[in-house]
Amino acid sequence: MTPNCKATRSVVIELSQPLSGLSHFKFLPTVALFAIAALLATSKISWGDEGGVPFWLSGQFGSLAATPQVPGWAIGIIDYYASVSASGNVGAARLAIINKLPQSVNINLNLNLSGKSDLVFVSPGYTFATPVLGGQLGVSLGIGAGPSAADLNGTLTATVGPITATRQGEISETRGGVSDLYPGTTLRWNSGVNSWMVYGMGDIPVGTYDASQLVNFGIGHGAMDGGVGYTYFDEKTGHEISAVTGLTYNLVNPNTDYQNGIDWHLDWGASQFLTKQLQVGLVGYFYRQLTADHGCLQTLCPFESQVIGVGPQIGYLFPVG
Repeated sequence: MTPNCKATRSVVIELSQPLSGLSHFKFLPTVALFAIAALLATSKISWGDEGGVPFWLSGQFGSLAATPQVPGWAIGIIDYYASVSASGNVGAARLAIINKLPQSVNINLNLNLSGKSDLVFVSPGYTFATPVLGGQLGVSLGIGAGPSAADLNGTLTATVGPITATRQGEISETRGGVSDLYPGTTLRWNSGVNSWMVYGMGDIPVGTYDASQLVNFGIGHGAMDGGVGYTYFDEKTGHEISAVTGLTYNLVNPNTDYQNGIDWHLDWGASQFLTKQLQVGLVGYFYRQLTADHGCLQTLCPFESQVIGVGPQIGYLFPVG
């Protein structure tokens, strides 16, 4: 999701009931699911989407993604820490937005952009007991908050006709804020070791956002995302593999007249349950922008991002009662 992600750590705590359909979890009320996933590789700098930040957070689906849930309320809590950096077009695009440069400007650049954030996302959800189309319906609403900091430095030379202007220096900013609202819904089906799901998500742009600021917590525009998922899980052997894929459509940002292209993504996870509570394996994602952005500088367009990430995972279920 983020440009040239140097180090990303996330701690996921799910306060919920156990997964249904899994006999060795069925009578163990789960107070927390603790998982740590560390990125090992990123194939390419992601400099598509406005400011280098798309709606979709790569890796948000993983192992057991499509398995059925126990009906009732649940809450997901994610501490998301990111340290990112970018250069070239990403830094130039961000500076162009802040300074409201016209699209016809030609630029030469030597810029570096870096940022750090530590956000806590809370996502309460509800799973209905009554089947819908033979499947299990769930709804959720997520929001995040926390501090973030960014730094942009270097030299930018802009040319309009015979006029050339050079700007050199540094812009730094640190502030706290609240993210957009993220409504979501899932519909899941299960048959033995096989589980399927369809999902839909969206972005309601109500978060802390100002196009003239370097640090933002919302993306400034609405977005819609939908897709399908599959999980294979054999309780006898402990083998598990999951994959979720989808597409994102972005609305125009009314603050900047910028529209991100259509994005495709694939999140996956594979694990082995060593005991009834302990699992180890791998997680990863593919992210590819299918169409170019609209509204960026002519010298920078088309923006089309691509990222691949893979890393280890370890999960442990803490039963009580």
